[in-house]
Amino acid sequence: MSNALILGELQPSDTRLPYFDVHIPAGFPSPALDHMEHKLSLDELLDINAPHTYVVQVSGESMTGVGIFDGDYLVVSRAQEAKPNDIVAACINGEMLVKRLGKSHGRYVLQSEHADYAPRYVLEDEEFMVWGIVTHSLRNHRNRT
Repeated sequence: MSNALILGELQPSDTRLPYFDVHIPAGFPSPALDHMEHKLSLDELLDINAPHTYVVQVSGESMTGVGIFDGDYLVVSRAQEAKPNDIVAACINGEMLVKRLGKSHGRYVLQSEHADYAPRYVLEDEEFMVWGIVTHSLRNHRNRT
């Protein structure tokens, strides 16, 4: 099961990073400095709509089928309404989960993206809330040792 820990609300930033308009091959290096176009805002790239955007950290392996891994950080928007097939941060009886939102026979179902995890049907007597929609994932690619 993939759980989520809310780390905090994202704040707007005026920081702009150099953007290189080149597709970098995973093989041989490219002279990227020749292709520097402009400065890029992470706020714009990640579609950060403060104060409605948060970062949560995932624990668990149930969403690996969509590239969300244990320890990843997710950008979650509370400004949009969730629709079936969205990946959401949801809360069932006080427990935060990250799942794909579905609907079956008029009931919500939270679907994992890993064959070892069964869908989680939301029962009538359970407290259920979609907390936000996952818009982006962030992963640290440095060695974690």
